[in-house]
Amino acid sequence: MKFYKKLEEMNACSKAVEWSMQFSSLQKAWDKCDRGDWMFWLLGMKCDTINQRKLLTLTACQCARISLKYVKKGEKRPLKAIRTAERWAKDDPKVSLEDVQKAAAYAAAAATAAADAAYDAAYVAAAAAAAATTAAAPAAAYAAAAAPTTAYAAAATAAAARIKTFKKCADIVRKHYPKAPII
Repeated sequence: MKFYKKLEEMNACSKAVEWSMQFSSLQKAWDKCDRGDWMFWLLGMKCDTINQRKLLTLTACQCARISLKYVKKGEKRPLKAIRTAERWAKDDPKVSLEDVQKAAAYAAAAATAAADAAYDAAYVAAAAAAAATTAAAPAAAYAAAAAPTTAYAAAATAAAARIKTFKKCADIVRKHYPKAPII
């Protein structure tokens, strides 16, 4: 079976499936993909173990950091959510899943207090990175990859900035996952 048929069966977005059809293998598509959000989605779907979830969380946190430049000066909650998720993923015995969830909730409160979309995107990235630690890993990782793009779109509507952000996330993903997941 062609790999893109498997993507369809997994309910990948139609644009991703259509784009992938030009490649003879998933690895070739993976190597050329400039959509970090698509890559995160697939990784999240294949995330079965706690160690896999921790690597996915660290990768999501690195992507989420892209949006921190949109956080208002003095607001530390989104960064705290990212750092807490990173500490959990690195097996810090002082950080529990409850701590990660609490930090994500504080970041959510910060977003509620903010009025602009760029700041909301920074929160989404931080909360999604934290949420990647849970069973909602596919959706959370996807959101972490997509949130910086939302921030770029809010801060500058240029399509080039959006494409650049997707590519940054894709490059981060490939740094941690040079091989495409087996589907």
